[in-house]
This record gives sequence, C-alpha cells and structure tokens, in this order.
Amino acid sequence: MLADQQQWMAWGVMGVAALAVLGYVLLFVGALVGVLRSGLETGMKAVWLVFAFCAPFLGSILWFTVGRRDPAAARQY
Repeated sequence: MLADQQQWMAWGVMGVAALAVLGYVLLFVGALVGVLRSGLETGMKAVWLVFAFCAPFLGSILWFTVGRRDPAAARQY
C-alpha cells in the first residue's frame, strides 16, 4: 500500500513539474511572438530578443509588464 501511495505522489510531482515547464515555455514563446509582432523599430526588437534569450524568465515578464507599450503613444510625448 505504501509503495502505491509513493508512486502516485511521484506522478503528482511530475505532473506539477510538467505544468510548470509548459507554463514557462508558453510564457517565453508568447513573449518572443509579441516582440516580433510589435510595432517597435528593428533595433528595439533586437534588444528585447537578446534580453529574452539571455534571461528568459525575467525578459518575458518584463516584456509583458514594460515592453508592450504602444510605440505610437510613446512618441507623442
């Protein structure tokens, strides 16, 4: 009985880890697609892409919190 519980526990831990990895990959790919489809100039896209590849988690989070500003609205000021 104890071996069965440990096996189910291991499957549960692996399932949670797989979901975390999947979420991380989706966040990273979403950030890359967002950068490439954005209206930013080519140089700024390159900067964001380099940052996303050098620090994938932090770069992705920063892209969604800071980098997605409308470039046309930023130029009005």
